[in-house]
Amino acid sequence: MTAGTSLVVPIVLWGRIAPTHCISCIYLSRDQKTLVTGCYDGQICLWQVDPETLKMTPRCLLVGHTAPIMCLSRASVIMEQNYIVSSSESGEMCTWDLVDGKCREAVKLSSIHTQMLPYVSAGGEDVRLFCSGYYPEVLVMDPFSLEVLFTLSSRVNPDWISALHVLRPAKRKDDVVLALTTTGTVKVWTLLGHENRNSEPLYEHESKQIRCLNALAMTCCPYNQRTVLIVCSKHWQIYDAGDFSLLCSITAPYGERWMAGDFLAADRVILWSDEGHGYLYKLPAKVLVHFDSSVADNKNFHTAGAEYDQPYLYCTLTQPGDKPLSCPPAMRLVTVQKQSKTFKYLLRGDSEGVVVLWTVPEVTSQQLVQICQNDRSTPLSLSPAVKTSITAAWEEMKPPPVGILDQLDSGDGHGIKLTACIYLPQQSRLVVGREDGSIVIVPATQTVMLQLLHGNHQQYDDWPPHQILEGHSGRVNCLLYPHGAAPRYDRAHLVSGSVDFAVCLWDLYAGTLIHRFCVHAGEITQLMVPPDNCSPRIQKCVCSVASDHSVTLLSLAERKCVVLASRHLFPVVTIKWRPLDDFMIVGCSDGAVYVWQMETGHLDRVLHGIIAEEVLYACDENTMAATGGSATGGELGLANPAVHFFRGLRHRNLSAIRHATQRGLHQLQQLHGGHGVDHGSQIKAKGTPLMIQGFRSNPKDPESHILFFDIEALIVQLLSDEYGAMSPGSLEAQGLISASEYQKVAALTQSASPDAHKKIAGILAKMKEGAENVHTKIQAKVESVGLKPSTLDGKGENWNNNEAAKNNLKRNGAFSEPNATMEIAQLILSLLHAWGIDPDLDRVCEGKLGLLRPMVPVSFGVLSKGGYMSLLLPTWQTQLEPMGEPTTQLEQRLPAELVRQERLTRAFTARAHWVLSTTLTSNHLLAVVSLANTLMSMNNATFVPEQERNRKMHRLANRSTVNWNKAEEENEEIYTAQQAQIKQGWSLLATLHCVLLPDKIVSQGGVKTFKRPQVEMMARRWQHQCLEIREAAQALLLAELGRMGPKGRKALVDSWSQYLPMYSTQEPIAPQSQNQSPPVPGSPVPQSESNPEEEDEEEELAEEINVARKPSSVAELKRKQTTAVVLLGVIGAEFGQDVTTTNQRRDNEQRRTSSIVEGFGIGNNNLARHTSMALTHLLHAPHSPKLPLHTALRRAAIDLIGRGFTVWEPYLDVSKVLLGLLEMCCDADKLVPNMTYGLPLTPQADTCRTARHALTLIATARPAAFITTMAREVARYNTLQQNAQTLNVNMNASVLVRAKPEILRIVEQLIDKMQSEMSDLLVEVMDIILHCLDPGHLKAKSLSEVFPAACRFNQVSHCPATRRIAVGSRNGQLALYELRGSVKCQTVPAHAAPVTALAFSPEGKFLVSYSCTENKLCFWQQVNSGMFGLGNSQTRCVKSYSTAPINDVARLNPMRLARLIWINNRTVTLMLADGSETRFNV
Repeated sequence: MTAGTSLVVPIVLWGRIAPTHCISCIYLSRDQKTLVTGCYDGQICLWQVDPETLKMTPRCLLVGHTAPIMCLSRASVIMEQNYIVSSSESGEMCTWDLVDGKCREAVKLSSIHTQMLPYVSAGGEDVRLFCSGYYPEVLVMDPFSLEVLFTLSSRVNPDWISALHVLRPAKRKDDVVLALTTTGTVKVWTLLGHENRNSEPLYEHESKQIRCLNALAMTCCPYNQRTVLIVCSKHWQIYDAGDFSLLCSITAPYGERWMAGDFLAADRVILWSDEGHGYLYKLPAKVLVHFDSSVADNKNFHTAGAEYDQPYLYCTLTQPGDKPLSCPPAMRLVTVQKQSKTFKYLLRGDSEGVVVLWTVPEVTSQQLVQICQNDRSTPLSLSPAVKTSITAAWEEMKPPPVGILDQLDSGDGHGIKLTACIYLPQQSRLVVGREDGSIVIVPATQTVMLQLLHGNHQQYDDWPPHQILEGHSGRVNCLLYPHGAAPRYDRAHLVSGSVDFAVCLWDLYAGTLIHRFCVHAGEITQLMVPPDNCSPRIQKCVCSVASDHSVTLLSLAERKCVVLASRHLFPVVTIKWRPLDDFMIVGCSDGAVYVWQMETGHLDRVLHGIIAEEVLYACDENTMAATGGSATGGELGLANPAVHFFRGLRHRNLSAIRHATQRGLHQLQQLHGGHGVDHGSQIKAKGTPLMIQGFRSNPKDPESHILFFDIEALIVQLLSDEYGAMSPGSLEAQGLISASEYQKVAALTQSASPDAHKKIAGILAKMKEGAENVHTKIQAKVESVGLKPSTLDGKGENWNNNEAAKNNLKRNGAFSEPNATMEIAQLILSLLHAWGIDPDLDRVCEGKLGLLRPMVPVSFGVLSKGGYMSLLLPTWQTQLEPMGEPTTQLEQRLPAELVRQERLTRAFTARAHWVLSTTLTSNHLLAVVSLANTLMSMNNATFVPEQERNRKMHRLANRSTVNWNKAEEENEEIYTAQQAQIKQGWSLLATLHCVLLPDKIVSQGGVKTFKRPQVEMMARRWQHQCLEIREAAQALLLAELGRMGPKGRKALVDSWSQYLPMYSTQEPIAPQSQNQSPPVPGSPVPQSESNPEEEDEEEELAEEINVARKPSSVAELKRKQTTAVVLLGVIGAEFGQDVTTTNQRRDNEQRRTSSIVEGFGIGNNNLARHTSMALTHLLHAPHSPKLPLHTALRRAAIDLIGRGFTVWEPYLDVSKVLLGLLEMCCDADKLVPNMTYGLPLTPQADTCRTARHALTLIATARPAAFITTMAREVARYNTLQQNAQTLNVNMNASVLVRAKPEILRIVEQLIDKMQSEMSDLLVEVMDIILHCLDPGHLKAKSLSEVFPAACRFNQVSHCPATRRIAVGSRNGQLALYELRGSVKCQTVPAHAAPVTALAFSPEGKFLVSYSCTENKLCFWQQVNSGMFGLGNSQTRCVKSYSTAPINDVARLNPMRLARLIWINNRTVTLMLADGSETRFNV
């Protein structure tokens, strides 16, 4: 599972047995709130520590490394910023956020570290990591971007560095790096603080050979920098740092080896050994070179200890009754400050997962003297202050943590261990293999509901129904459902591999064993399917790997083994395919590669070394080529750069290395963020709404199970289940598609010849058909994406074709319940809803909506980039304080632990759930709000079975019956009332989570700890591809910004505005460093209260670190810029006028001295100007690889220009913006299937929909600006058209031609909504309308038929006979349009005041006009000057009358003021609003 832009909520069912945690390294954060342990299986456990009592509780598990964790280190200077860096044995490094366990950044290096020292160097204020390991240099890295900043190389005897120390000598400005190589050479580098990647190789400044091989640790004494402690496994030694002369040496206790050590004071050291004991020594005076201490002058001390010139062991830290350890423990000395006192702790984590902590005793010199005199033989021994382990924490939990199949356990609490599992999404079945060889098949959502939720199902005995397949005699190791991996296999087949050396083929539906393959001589470890393009025979095979190093291809069709590849000497690591050459290529752990022919089963050849790598690499190239370089070759693709890189290293070929790293970066970008151009118009392939994966931290553990709920896929699936079955007709009837009206408008812009009626009818029919097509296309698209539209019972199309299978299924419980998708939605909403905050709403949820209450606190997880995850451990709940309520009588009858669990659950859902981390809060609120809205939009669906049945029946009934009887009408009323309640329920649910939640939680007393939803995360999803998630994100963001109040918003603006990219008019988009002057050190950027620390991954925007830190890489800067544009755009658009004072835009010095108030206000315009420039830049920027044409970012810019048009207008080139938006809408009717329900569209159609919406917003916000600008553009277009031939321009390519339907639609809307504004601009409106309408339409029909909206105005008249249109304008002029040939317009000054009404006479000879302000009515006639009607035609006033003035009351609505109606060819009636009529004759 990777975390793309999609919203995925992981939930873990841990099971009764704690995960194995064999600790390999340990770290305690400086605020003593978090202990971090890394283990040999690659997981990292975070423990919550109480700083007072040091009690430790395992809190969450960070998953993602694939090899043992070698070292852990802090990543930042600031105490509050809890970030750590971990590094594993395979070269993976990762920066984690300890608060919510997100992986901020992850890289894979070819160098493997054994030590990482965090150090703040002289020049900088940021931590740098000094790393050494299995390579001959010291790498200096940035802990946030994980880039290597520079490298320290060796000139003399380069070798691996086994011990490293960095210090700043007293009274000096530079840093000194001390390193000791495995062969015993000490090296010293001096750093001045300005080194970077491009400087010359940095060689050591001095080096000296000493007699000290394979040292493990080296430390300089912080109190007296002349003393150096070096630890080897056999002895530890003290050296003089001046000339590295040996001062003293102590060998290890019998049977133990030293591991490392540190200074406690100038004359005290602590050492620890591989048996896990600590030893405290006092150093003799002779060792303390140039160090005058009170100790040395103390007379009794000298006399008492005169004979000691060797270090004196005065105390040991041991654990009584310690079992011998299977491998050396991880130990670390930690110094902490508490209430201005300093404490030192020795931490130890061992292979059993036990964490032990000793407080290192403070022993004064006096006490030391006493110890010396009292007893010389045995030193003091101290036992630990704290001892704990994950297993212990697990055992304290009563009742134990839930597992996914607990209902099958027998009562003694020791069920059969689950060892393998596979989830079949199409059947919503979970198949679980167990320790005793049985395989259980059970409905997935139902078994999860049984473990986590209250409800009727808790009363049934044998629910959910399950099936057991018996046939293996030992533990089931692996399962494979071939049809799920490739559709060419039979749907009914399931394959399992076990420790009994057998591979079994099962019939999933009948529950029978079809065949047992016994060809391996070892337990089966892995099953997979060969690629699609193999030969037909191999295509029917599955591939199995066993522990005897053999690989087989087993044909499921022929029921026999086709290839047995068994001559491998070492365990099999990789299997690659060359289907076209008929080769299966097996890579072993010793680096050898075996090439097998698949058809014949012969071993073709065995390769070693470089050639072996080349061959594996060629296979990768091959798969990449075959899949068209798409992301399916992703895992393999990511291996290439590494392989390249290694090859480069082997051959010492620098250019290859450079090329490889660049390729690696490029590919990573492709995989993470680039949705390349090649994805055409398909909707991105979605996952299934629910995925279940088995998870185990160690091969011998039973499996825990992680449920991944993909919210977006769930919404899409719900909607396609709901609407997939409906035809376009019924969709349109329900108002879900608005196709026909759009198409009418579109038809007007196409040309119409005299016989156009037929054509238009044809066009409309085609459009209708188009709509049907679109519908089937959506269907097809949805299916191609892997979302099978289920029929009502949730099964796909061609399931059980044979009767026998059906019978069997009935026997084992029907195989597919009514709608599985609804069950998944019910499950996730029940788990995420904040129960207990609003009791009334909870009752509605349970009664009307059918949600179920959780029974146990839920272990959520967070997915971050690259598939890294953090999963909450169930033991964390024991930290919750249950709500204090009096016990009820019922509770007194129940066992105490159940009562406690119920209380914990309540405390969890109401409060603790929302104080875990901002990422969880944000994701969960988004999920709840978007799902509630989806279900509300689905005709108010619910999870109550009877209501759901009624709803579906009602939908079917609605189409058929027209004549109802009494009873049906009553039913209908009940149904409607019920639906209204349900709708209200969903909207209350959405409102609670969107708006009220924070205040409610604060009022319950969680004020300090409530983690607010993250502003940036919502900003990133402002234009998410899934409509429901998009709307939820927008609602949440606006609610959060509203809640902050002006102050909070101002702080937010202040902290983000520094990242706003600056664009001058012609500059390209590029991160400019000079404008981004980082905040001056010493003036920290104001932290907004919404704490933009934790962040979410989104397309190319991955993570984000506290705003106070400078962006560490170009990529991060770019991410910040995109977030800043959206965030400031939203604040400007929605709260534009109130963010008025911002005085941190320091572009130049004078600005700072005068400290002008700035912001989005009218008073000053700096920020608004920059934001609007950035937004328009995003609108107009041409397509480029960096900024593809249809990205969420560009959509967000379009949307925000529309929303905040009134704020940005002063700084925009309005016509450019409008044309840009129209350009995006040009192909609207082809692209947008005019759905108002939210199936995701292709990116192109999505951009188009957003642009269309933005245009509507702009037009309604500033109708006058829109109309005048468009009229100006039309005029410009007309001028150009007259000279098109001479200028050689193709006019059809112009936006104004392609976007005619769009313009016409908006004009129609404007006339609809804003008649009075339009009447002021009638001439311009008519210019635009006539530009868009095809003149052919007006030949045969009148304007009122073609475009009825325009005829609402009494100032407009059309005469079909003479083919003219007259428009009276606001300034008293008449505009006469001549429609013959190309449209010409002539204006006649008619009145001194606005024209109120006009009309052509029936035969078109006269035109009458009336102005009520002027009280004047005129008749006009067109006369041709010159002979025989040649020459120019002029319009003259033939007659004019004065009319009676109208009283003022009627002036209110100029639209309905007066109408002119011709009674015959010579007489006209003036009808006024008050009902009076007057006749006038020409």
